[in-house]
Amino acid sequence: MTDAAVRPVYSIRERLSTPTDLAWLAAFRILFGTAMAVSMARFLAYGWVEDFFVTPSFHFKYWGFAWVEPLSRTGMITLFWAMLAFSIAMTLGLFCRIASGLFVAGFVYIQLIDVTTYLNHYYLAALLGGLLVLAPANHIWSVDAWLRKKRTGHPYAEHAPAVWLWIFRFQVGVVYTFAGLAKAHADWLVHGQPLRIWLGSRSGMPLLGILFRQAWAAPAMSWAGFLFDTTIAWFLLVRRVRPYAFAVVVVFHAFTSALFPIGMFPVLMVLSALVFFDPSWPRAILVKFAPHLLAPTCEGMARARIPRWAFVLLAAYGAVQLIFPLRFLAYGGDVRWHEQGMRFSWRVMVREKNGSVTYLVRSKQTGRVWHVQPRTFLNQQQEREMSGQPDLILQLAHRIREDFERRGLGPVEVRVDALVSLNGRPIAPLIDPTVDLAAIEDGVERAHWILPVPTTQPPHLRPI
Repeated sequence: MTDAAVRPVYSIRERLSTPTDLAWLAAFRILFGTAMAVSMARFLAYGWVEDFFVTPSFHFKYWGFAWVEPLSRTGMITLFWAMLAFSIAMTLGLFCRIASGLFVAGFVYIQLIDVTTYLNHYYLAALLGGLLVLAPANHIWSVDAWLRKKRTGHPYAEHAPAVWLWIFRFQVGVVYTFAGLAKAHADWLVHGQPLRIWLGSRSGMPLLGILFRQAWAAPAMSWAGFLFDTTIAWFLLVRRVRPYAFAVVVVFHAFTSALFPIGMFPVLMVLSALVFFDPSWPRAILVKFAPHLLAPTCEGMARARIPRWAFVLLAAYGAVQLIFPLRFLAYGGDVRWHEQGMRFSWRVMVREKNGSVTYLVRSKQTGRVWHVQPRTFLNQQQEREMSGQPDLILQLAHRIREDFERRGLGPVEVRVDALVSLNGRPIAPLIDPTVDLAAIEDGVERAHWILPVPTTQPPHLRPI
């Protein structure tokens, strides 16, 4: 490699090695840990542990993770209490790396139990938690730092290479940017769907309901959401406009939180946006109450050169975060319809799918046909999620085949009558009704048993 080719890489490594105040990371650890503690407490308080993980008799699995099973009722509740304790320990900075690692491990396990519990911000929480495991998040404002100073007389350094700041900024920027690009299609920008549908169901809200009934409301809000997602991370990087951009972040997520039941997502995105501020921003707030928290000077401090292997790993992580959300391109068609490459791609609130699914089970020996409803095996939440997602429809077909064989009624063929509406379009068949799903194995290849997306345009429904 020539010197000209090496020089840009060397320059990047030098900039990422610049000593940076760790106050931002300590603040993020505290806020993130608190948010996760609240999330775990909500699951326990509202009975969601039993509703999602204990009561269902069948759980949908991620490809390659069919072996993951839930614990007993006592085990699952104990796990969530443990997760609450880990998140509090993370907040306090008590055995921080261990607590963060155990939290992330438990969190990922919980998400792997059932695909129908997937949410984009759960994926983001797992990634951010994983970064906290590796980052020096406990070096200041933590029980770990206090114990170290008491034990050795030497505190942790209050600075670290700027690479940690930029990897968090990169991760948050990826979420916003891909969420915006996912809205760059006619349904969202031309037809205002699915916002027309959602706003129509909220036209009775006090004050805002009158606004939602206007024909221009859905297209205007659709464009506002698209522009916000695609640009906000870049505005947050600009020092002069950063405070105003952050104010927009707070207002935007407060508004969406009031309109839509999206849980902790707005909270997580607001606190994540803080990583774009100056690294010493928490000290500027706290110094009025604790003058000893003045920012440490990093001037003249030697750069902690990032090893080549670490630089390669960080580059690989960044590449995965950029490429993995684009895997839907390998499948062609409309990802909102066939869903292949939909998850883990930050496609936030881009489709409304309603479906009706009936399974037709035929005995290979007698020719007898049974009509099976999904609710026989699923709860309401699982059925709602499954009805528009082909891989989940396939999984339930296999479960139905196993059930019939267990009862001595096999061997059987399992076909499906799956009618689905995408963003208000007339219902159309999602799955080829002539295909025996019991004979199809799920995988990463293109699913040819999924029918093409309807060519009709979504309706320009005006809220009533």
